[in-house]
Amino acid sequence: MVTAARTRRTARQQQLLDRLVDLCEAEGFAGFTLDDLTVRLGCSKTTLYSLAGSKLELAVEIVRASFRRATDLIEARLDGVEGAGPLIDTYLRAVADHLQSLSPAFLADIAAFPATDAVYRRNTEAAADRIRQLVSEGVASGELRQVHAGFVAEMVAATMFDIQRGRLFERLELSDAEAYAELADFVVQALTD
Repeated sequence: MVTAARTRRTARQQQLLDRLVDLCEAEGFAGFTLDDLTVRLGCSKTTLYSLAGSKLELAVEIVRASFRRATDLIEARLDGVEGAGPLIDTYLRAVADHLQSLSPAFLADIAAFPATDAVYRRNTEAAADRIRQLVSEGVASGELRQVHAGFVAEMVAATMFDIQRGRLFERLELSDAEAYAELADFVVQALTD
C-alpha cells in the first residue's frame, strides 16, 4: 500500500474525512449525493468542499485516506515479526484482512470510477514493491530460496492486479481477501520449501 502526500488539514477536517472513510468503507460512495453526506455527517456542503472541490475529487480523497489508513495498519502488523517468510505471510494476510473489512459496495465503487481505480492500482503497485523488498531481503539473508526478487514481485503484482480487477472472482469465485490469503500461502510455500 502507498501513502500519497498528506494534505494539511485542520483537526476538524481530518475528523470529518475519517468519518467519511468509515461511512464509505461500510456503504460505498457512488450512491451518496453531497446532500446525503451533509445529512449523514451533520455538516455543510462548504465543509465537504473544504476537503475536495467536487464529488469525484472527494471520492478520490476518501479512497486515498482509506489506503493511507490501511498502509499504517498493515505496516504496524509487521512490527515484531521475525523472518522473511513470516514477514511476507503477515504482509499479504494483513492486506487480505483489510480488504475483507471493506464492503463489496466500496470495492465496486472504487473499480467503477477510473480516478479511484487508479488510486487502487497505485497502491497495488506499492504493495508489490513492498513484497519485492521483503523477498530481496529474505534472499540476501539466506532465509529464502535464491530467486529473482523482481520476478517474484512482478508475479505477485500480476496476481494482485487480477484480484483488483475481479478476474479471480470471475474464474474462481474467491473474494479479494480470500485470494490474498491464497497468494500468501502460495508465495511463502514456494520461497521457503
